Amino acid sequence: MIDTPRGPARAHVSLPDTEAPAGALILGHGAGGGVGAPDLQAAERAALADGWAVALVEQPYRVAGRRSPAPAPHLDEAWTAVVARLSADALAGMPLVTGGRSIGARVACRTAAATASIGVVCLAFPLLPPQRANASKPSPSRLPELDAVAVPALVVQGVNDRFGMPPGGPGRTVVQVAGDHGLKTDLPAVQAAVAEWLPAVVR
Repeated sequence: MIDTPRGPARAHVSLPDTEAPAGALILGHGAGGGVGAPDLQAAERAALADGWAVALVEQPYRVAGRRSPAPAPHLDEAWTAVVARLSADALAGMPLVTGGRSIGARVACRTAAATASIGVVCLAFPLLPPQRANASKPSPSRLPELDAVAVPALVVQGVNDRFGMPPGGPGRTVVQVAGDHGLKTDLPAVQAAVAEWLPAVVR
């Protein structure tokens, strides 16, 4: 358990079978889900197999038993506090790559600089918000959150994701896999994408 300005968060830390981990991958969950999401577990397997430590983080609202996410500034504040604590404690001295699935990916993008991340992993980045039936104009794209990331970024996206397909960009790798926003259809492909990209961040 880790205290944050928005209440206690929980981090599940796994260490690889090596004395000197290559780095640490810190991942957050989706809006209404948890750290047991299949794509998060696939990313964790990829990182551990390559000698990385992994921390799967539960935001305070989920620890408190709520399913509706907190406002974005609260999520960012809690996330930054958790990463700071982990980097000073269980993951001290390790290069940090942050990320998550869906809303967790957005949080990692917005806080990449504040957390001193050397890379960001985005699983099912929700590029386009759901469109309300009575809306007079389309909701704005969340691409600026991705574009603001100044370090290498990996986006793993289902080809049928209802929230759209982010474009590639300078320093941003987009890997399309079978499936939708849940990224459950081809977990080996998700794992392979992370396994191929992650070592290059440290090199």
